Amino acid sequence: MTPLLRTKTFVVNGVHGPALIAGEETSREAVVFVHGNPGAGSDWEPLVTRVAEFATVVAPDMPGFGDADKRPDQDYTVNGYAAHLGGVIDQLGIQRVHLVAHDFGGPFALTWAAANVERVASITLINTGVLIGYRWHRLAKLWRLPIIGELVQLASTPKLARWLLRHDNPGLPLDWVEQVADHLMPRETKRAVLRLYRSTDRKDIEALAGPLRQRDPDTLVVWGDQDVYIRVTQANRQRSVFPRARVEILPGVGHWAWLEQPDRVAELVVGFLRSRVGNASPAH
Repeated sequence: MTPLLRTKTFVVNGVHGPALIAGEETSREAVVFVHGNPGAGSDWEPLVTRVAEFATVVAPDMPGFGDADKRPDQDYTVNGYAAHLGGVIDQLGIQRVHLVAHDFGGPFALTWAAANVERVASITLINTGVLIGYRWHRLAKLWRLPIIGELVQLASTPKLARWLLRHDNPGLPLDWVEQVADHLMPRETKRAVLRLYRSTDRKDIEALAGPLRQRDPDTLVVWGDQDVYIRVTQANRQRSVFPRARVEILPGVGHWAWLEQPDRVAELVVGFLRSRVGNASPAH
């Protein structure tokens, strides 16, 4: 029987944010799900409910997204997000962390992981990773431009966002298209997105490779080969950071792989995590 999901609010450096939790709240080992842009912890629910059958799970709303605080004085840098994630992990007393990340959640989670390698039990990357030689996608290029980015966000309506998501992700179910589009709409979230994308330097992300490669944690990489935001060429590049990584490419699948093919992705992720949760053998 799957434990019931519940919500708990955390305060990290004055920033309030909820997280979905299932299992023992004081567990020293947990699977931590990290969403990207746009997103919220609830987006992980189809996968979280399956992992919760054998592990404590945590899926926070990251600052600026979902029901987390979205104040203008918050830190919307990758380091700021990593610090918030670390605060949630520390408040729960988690010592062995199995990270599951998607999209910008990859840089958030991996920045924390690079600074806390001894606590990383495993890493699961879904359409994300340490992006080597990454080129910004078309929307990101616009968001990074002063004034142009603000105009793009001002013009972004629910109808336009739904159309663009359907166009870019034809395999994404319509109810998820609507939910993801809704994540983009709050004015404060639009502001957070601009600040995040403008403050992120590719060199800082690539610099994570060194400490992570040295740790070489157990890693699963799952990637939809039709992702138009982070191209599938990045999938095999993750082996240069995680030499033991298992890479699974999903044909015909877009950016939100676990929402397009929930059973297939769950089969991969659950199988990977089930054999590692509770196994305290050190990484190579």
